[in-house]
Amino acid sequence: MDMEVTAWHSLHSTMTAQQGRRPFSRGTLRRITAFARPHRRRLVWFLVLSTVTAMLAVATPLLAGRVVDAIVGGDSSAIVVGLSGLIAVIAVAEAGLGLLTRWLSASIGEGLILDLRTTVYDHVQRMPIAFFTRTRTGALVSRLNNDVIGAQRAFSDTLSGVVSNIVTLLLTLGVMLSLSWQITLIALVLLPVFVLPARRVGRRLADLRREGADHNAAMGTQMTERFSAPGATLVKLMGRPDRESAEFATRARRVRDIGVRSAMVQTYFVTALTLVSALALAVVYGLGGFFALQGQLEPGAIVSLALLLTRLYAPLTALSGAHIEVMSALVSFERVFEVLDLKPLIAEKPDARAVPDGPVSVEFDSVRFGYPSADKVSLASLEEVATLDTRGGEEVLHSISFRAEPGQMVALVGSSGAGKSTVAQLLPRLYDTDAGAVRLSGVDVRDLTAASLRDALGMVTQDGHLFHDSIRENLLLAKPEATEEELWDALRRARLRELIAGLPDGLDTVVGERGYRLSGGERQRLTIARLLLAHPRVVILDEATAHLDNTSEAAVQEALTEALEGRTALVIAHRLSTVRAADLILVVEGGRIVERGTHETLLAADGRYAELYRTQFTDSDAPREAGTTAGAKTAPAAGESGGTDSGPDLVEESALVN
Repeated sequence: MDMEVTAWHSLHSTMTAQQGRRPFSRGTLRRITAFARPHRRRLVWFLVLSTVTAMLAVATPLLAGRVVDAIVGGDSSAIVVGLSGLIAVIAVAEAGLGLLTRWLSASIGEGLILDLRTTVYDHVQRMPIAFFTRTRTGALVSRLNNDVIGAQRAFSDTLSGVVSNIVTLLLTLGVMLSLSWQITLIALVLLPVFVLPARRVGRRLADLRREGADHNAAMGTQMTERFSAPGATLVKLMGRPDRESAEFATRARRVRDIGVRSAMVQTYFVTALTLVSALALAVVYGLGGFFALQGQLEPGAIVSLALLLTRLYAPLTALSGAHIEVMSALVSFERVFEVLDLKPLIAEKPDARAVPDGPVSVEFDSVRFGYPSADKVSLASLEEVATLDTRGGEEVLHSISFRAEPGQMVALVGSSGAGKSTVAQLLPRLYDTDAGAVRLSGVDVRDLTAASLRDALGMVTQDGHLFHDSIRENLLLAKPEATEEELWDALRRARLRELIAGLPDGLDTVVGERGYRLSGGERQRLTIARLLLAHPRVVILDEATAHLDNTSEAAVQEALTEALEGRTALVIAHRLSTVRAADLILVVEGGRIVERGTHETLLAADGRYAELYRTQFTDSDAPREAGTTAGAKTAPAAGESGGTDSGPDLVEESALVN
């Protein structure tokens, strides 16, 4: 390693180590050891080979000096050739050990990344929905990328660097002192010229890098938000493109300026240290030559000292900041462990059982619930706030009780924010109740296995979320082993077969981010096709036809007819016209069931349901609607809430009856 490379290495190490310094818990070391235990055999070999490689690196300068002495002393050519051959053998051995050491380093580091990433990913999947509603996705992804890689560096770089540098330093100092203690002391006196500027410049570059990273992150956030389909639409409709461009350009120019300053600071530093290194070599040759002429030093020793000098500064400079590098790596581990220490609020019991076979009943028994506070489900660093919001825990559902027999449909209606969706989220255990019980076929959902609960329940929400993948892969989420025939049958029943068959790529058509390449009605029908493929025994529909036009709603309602047939159903609807045929309608207000009954009995009671009904239908239609029989259709008023259902009701009431 020449002096310039030594300067660059010392600068990079110090600059990297200056980032993210903070105290760490000693318990972190024990947890790191637990993660490293599966790799302990390779770690031992890695450390042994790193030590041997360091020893070989010191041997080469000594042999080079012996060659010079042999030439000057007039020894036989066989000795010179032999020494040269030994240098070649050591070089080959050093190269081979370097490759093996690098393989071990990569194997250990990448294995650790695999263990950490899979552990964090599996843990995050077990977190409640409340965790995801509060956490910034980018911050969470950073834990799986940047922090995991920072933790890996503790094994692949820092640990091996400390061991090899210590061995190299001790051997180099011992050899140099044996050759000339005077020259060695002068070399050590010059060490602060390397270390102190590296520490100061490293801190400065770390600050510049941090500022640049902040600007890059801001640009990334701006691009992510503006380049998504809804973000781009909002900018085009209501945004100011010139202002957006100016804001982006300002940050980009700042990143450019920081890049130029960083490059010049690094160049000045490396140039200065390279100059100092050249002066140090001049001292070695000058002082060594003087001693040689006085007969106090062999010529070969001067060559050895000059070669060893480069191997002295590098480990000394690196070890001077080793504790900072270790702390930086430990910080990455702590940030990973911080996520792992968040306990999932919902856990499967060791003795959990499967949902009983056959048709399924649904029962809510005096259910009380309040959303958990932030400190129970989130981290301030993941929300990117200084302190977590302490609000939460207030009860939003109060003694909710009802029962849906197998094959029945229960509808939840009421004002926005009344608690209808919250009720639906308790059934698949997206949250757990605070009091009371939710039961499937008489068994508390907290006593059921997660797998059987997923198999028994199917849910369609109003956003119809799809992954940026093919239609095939989005469908296979429901049933990975589904055949081609089953996929096309599900699409046929969801009224999508002809549309998908007419696409150039058919089932392999990529739907785009969140499915935005499809219309709202097409997305909803695709989610219904996914539900039909899963063949659940209980269906939950949460505003499944909200925000759709008449044509789209007609197709979706036809698909829902297939989805509801023969199944127990819990339907949340804002449009009362879609739930007239429900076996039981529950009116939810303020987290309480204020009315219950059929469509006709609730209208006759002239309570909250009748009030909601009158806001959606004209006075002229209301009396006629009140007297219609099952299967009749009604025309909602133009002022119906949502503004998208201005035509006749699109589903025969009898189609919703099981």
